[in-house]
Amino acid sequence: MKLPRTTRRLLVCASLAAALAGGALNAQQLTLEGQTGGFITPTAYVVESGKGQFFSHPAVGFHFVDASSVIGYIETFNITEGFANRAEAGYTRSVHQYGDQPTTAATPLGLSNLWNYNGMNVFHGKVVAFKDGQFGPWMPGIAIGGVVRTNDHFVSGAANKTLTGTDKSYTSGDVYVAVTKTWAKPPVPFLLNLGLKVTNATIFGIGGQSTRFGGRFFGGLGIPLPLGHGIVAVPAAGFTQQPKTAVNLNTLLNAALYQCEAELACNPASYPVMSAHIPTTLDYAVRVTQKDHPHFAFDIGVGQVAGNIGSIYVANPFFNPTNPAFGPPVVTTPVNLQARTVVGVGLSYRY
Repeated sequence: MKLPRTTRRLLVCASLAAALAGGALNAQQLTLEGQTGGFITPTAYVVESGKGQFFSHPAVGFHFVDASSVIGYIETFNITEGFANRAEAGYTRSVHQYGDQPTTAATPLGLSNLWNYNGMNVFHGKVVAFKDGQFGPWMPGIAIGGVVRTNDHFVSGAANKTLTGTDKSYTSGDVYVAVTKTWAKPPVPFLLNLGLKVTNATIFGIGGQSTRFGGRFFGGLGIPLPLGHGIVAVPAAGFTQQPKTAVNLNTLLNAALYQCEAELACNPASYPVMSAHIPTTLDYAVRVTQKDHPHFAFDIGVGQVAGNIGSIYVANPFFNPTNPAFGPPVVTTPVNLQARTVVGVGLSYRY
């Protein structure tokens, strides 16, 4: 689905606000992975418990992401429980419908095969260390959280199957600190969210397991706008840094070169080594929800995930060892995930 540039920017500016609006409004709304926060970015808030109550009413969420013909479609089903306005825990089932990019000369990997799996499980928890405004009006909320993803076959597992013939699932995780401040006074109300996570997941596990744990920043800014009758819209924009590659992915990009060395005695040292480069994820969205003690939220937005992430070596079909005019034994072709612009919607409800 190709959107006009202006429309994309408007929707995109709308997505992080959506991701952050929940925090500005007591954060009852859930991210793609089931935490309170925005579309993909957790905030320093948890599911609200009623006055004098330890347990909250559960919050449930559904998200849909159209990630193009290569990656496919992703749906998540979330449930999260809050505890005394200080902690939360929950589970998300991520469901995946396959992309349909065929294996051709231009796409020798059959890139959709890297996502030819049903989905994965996501578990999460979060504890609020300091509440927003606890020691004064400018005191931000500070929370510590974690995410564990299991049975993840995407990219790393699929590449392992291509390279060795053995299917493999991976478990990845995040540990993060989120700092969030909601300012609801003139001249401009806003919600600002910044955080640092240590993760070994590429694109929230959708891109596979990264080659090591590393620190990545995330954050965003949202502006709540009143619509009347206690309803607000929150346009926003945000970012999440990603690990640059995933386990087995670089090996897969260079596989034809290694095969060339074994079968045709070509010299890999004369070719540059290919490495994937996953860009920072950007999201722009709008969340529509209730201003006070929200029970529902509707999100719509656009994300910029990954387009051309590098190149892959492929065998040169015209190679002739007796005639150099036909070119080298291997040549390169771009690896384009066609997910530089993806569309997502979400619906969250707290009982």
